[in-house]
Amino acid sequence: MKNILKLSIVLFTTISYAQTISGEQLLNNAIKYHDPNNNWQSFNGSLDVIMKMPKSKPRISEITINLPKEYFKVIAKRDTIISTYIMEKGNCIISKNDSIRIANLKEKPKRTHCEMTALYKDYYTYLYGLPMKLKDEGTNLAETVEKKTFKGKTYLVLKVTYDEAVGSDVWYFYFNPKTYAMEIYQFFKTDENGKMKKDSGEYILLTEEVEINDIKFPKNRAWYYNKNDGYLATDYLSN
Repeated sequence: MKNILKLSIVLFTTISYAQTISGEQLLNNAIKYHDPNNNWQSFNGSLDVIMKMPKSKPRISEITINLPKEYFKVIAKRDTIISTYIMEKGNCIISKNDSIRIANLKEKPKRTHCEMTALYKDYYTYLYGLPMKLKDEGTNLAETVEKKTFKGKTYLVLKVTYDEAVGSDVWYFYFNPKTYAMEIYQFFKTDENGKMKKDSGEYILLTEEVEINDIKFPKNRAWYYNKNDGYLATDYLSN
């Protein structure tokens, strides 16, 4: 009976905590776990990422991020093709080799090289800057925190939306209720009326961690479709 009573107290406390902790408090706890010394704002380092997809050769990306100097660079290698994308203080820089490579393409890509540079910069600095990036202007945190079970494990879940100028996707961030480590994130598209499309988007499972500049980054990120759990790819941080 004593053990049952103790278990009831633990369960009740956990449920009550999920109901009382605010979205901002949860985010602050998560940032304290991942970036205890607030180093992300002054991050200057490199990330080596290998992306593996079914029926495709791996893409190896050497990423350099220097936030104080507003500098971003990625050298992407797939098979024999090497592409370099550089952004410095908002200016796109195209190397001579890339200019030649682009000129020799038989079929022109849908996005320009500079559009791809901006895309890569936003992609890598956002995803590897999480959860710290949720402090950025234009980010709207839900006031209340949900408690959800995902694939048999319980999480504290923070819903995030963005100002129209930033983005229209709806995001959910899943945090370990004991450590506040970010273990999953998930996004859904919205229709023209701003309503979430439940059969859209993807979820990303985060496993293991790599510590760089005293920041805990997810080592592995596995991507799946929301609608059917179809596997897309995995990013491996090999630092």
